[in-house]
Amino acid sequence: MSAFSNFAVSFTIISVLSGCLTLYGYGLVTGGPAEIVWSWPIVGVLVLFVGLAMAEVCSSFPTAGGLYYFSAKLATPKNAPVVSWFTGWFNLLGEVAVTTGIDFGAALFLNAYLDLQFGFTATPPHTILLLACILILHGLLNTIGVSAVKLLSNISVWWHIIGVLVIVGVLTFVPSHHQSAGFVFTHFVNQTGWGSWIYVMFIGILLAQYTFTGYDASAHMSEETRNAAIAGPKGIVNSIWVSLLAGWLLLIGVTFAIQNYGHAVSTPTGVPPAQIFIDALGPTGGKLLLLIAIVAQLFCGMASVAANSRMIYAFSRDGAVPGHRLWHKVNSHTRTPTNAVWFAAVGAFILAIPYLWNSTAYAAVTSVAVIGLYIAYVVPSFLRFLRGDAFQRGPWNLGRWGRPVALIATIWVCIIVILFMLPTVSPVTASTFNYTVVAVLVVIGFAGIYWLVSARNWFTGPQVQGSEEELRAVEADLKKGAV
Repeated sequence: MSAFSNFAVSFTIISVLSGCLTLYGYGLVTGGPAEIVWSWPIVGVLVLFVGLAMAEVCSSFPTAGGLYYFSAKLATPKNAPVVSWFTGWFNLLGEVAVTTGIDFGAALFLNAYLDLQFGFTATPPHTILLLACILILHGLLNTIGVSAVKLLSNISVWWHIIGVLVIVGVLTFVPSHHQSAGFVFTHFVNQTGWGSWIYVMFIGILLAQYTFTGYDASAHMSEETRNAAIAGPKGIVNSIWVSLLAGWLLLIGVTFAIQNYGHAVSTPTGVPPAQIFIDALGPTGGKLLLLIAIVAQLFCGMASVAANSRMIYAFSRDGAVPGHRLWHKVNSHTRTPTNAVWFAAVGAFILAIPYLWNSTAYAAVTSVAVIGLYIAYVVPSFLRFLRGDAFQRGPWNLGRWGRPVALIATIWVCIIVILFMLPTVSPVTASTFNYTVVAVLVVIGFAGIYWLVSARNWFTGPQVQGSEEELRAVEADLKKGAV
């Protein structure tokens, strides 16, 4: 991959046309326009600190293992295996959950379009069926090989940028009515059932925080990227700031175009942006904008499966995942870890199944993604902070600002981990329970028991296949037709 292709994968996974729009309905009831518009730049700047800290570490250790490899290299020799182990499992949880969230959102939007166009009712069983089809599509695309992923990711960058401009431009000039600036920038809405506006304000940042995930893909794709020690860090940072600008423009444009707030919230399709588009432009124009968003979300899910599979491959290469011999095999024809691709797809589907009986499942899945990924994001940054001047900088670094940036990133992640385990709707019932805490505890419990019972006796940390001899051995196996 080129530097642009590496950036394209992370930018595609962040996907403002996915995260911003799929959680827009959550934002309408959890803070409303003021929360949606102002939480975005605030969260975006704080995420930029996390990305800068990650990028500096990535420059020193550009490998497919990414975060758990960073943690192993930065921890003390005694603690490196266990720190790496838990970082890897949180990363695995987050990667699977973010793939679920992206393709789950795409299924919701596709179901809304099929409902509007063909009467394919937007129901949980139909959405889960569409999710299965989308995951199969993304599994097949990633099975073809990295060339297909690279090409589609490059196209995706321009689709996202042009798509945002088209949606905002059409919503600016076509509707006969727009909301006032006072409504867009100051109107606060609380339909969560919770009485405290401060509580709602904090849990409402999920829309922005979830969208800013997946940029670790630039690190995971580094073993397939030229000049990775510079291209990987640049891919991480550039994907964040470009998304920050594009996403804010999109959110402001959509919010100005709201014609009927109540109609958007209670839309029968279950997708408020679809209703906003239709109310502002009519059925034909609304469905065309909806299709722009759906295609972007499909690009996003494809890139997420690619990054997720590389993390699974690398973690399995080190023996950390049950059945690791199967998951780290490389397909001799495509030269990609196709078994890991299908692990990612099936895992993402399983995590979405509670939507059949839990109405807040989508918010829970996105919370799981944020917590799993950001814990994994911040562990190496915190260890880099502890290292101080002993940290061996790569060619891309922050100089004397490295430690302060890592500290700010660590504090922010500690805050959001607590926030996104809290219930989002009151009263809390079986159908509104935020099962994020359950998913996180299950992973901690499984990884902890697995470590104590078995892994501590053999897991020594990540092993990188990076020497000339190792790479020649891999090539020889592939040429023999090993799968």
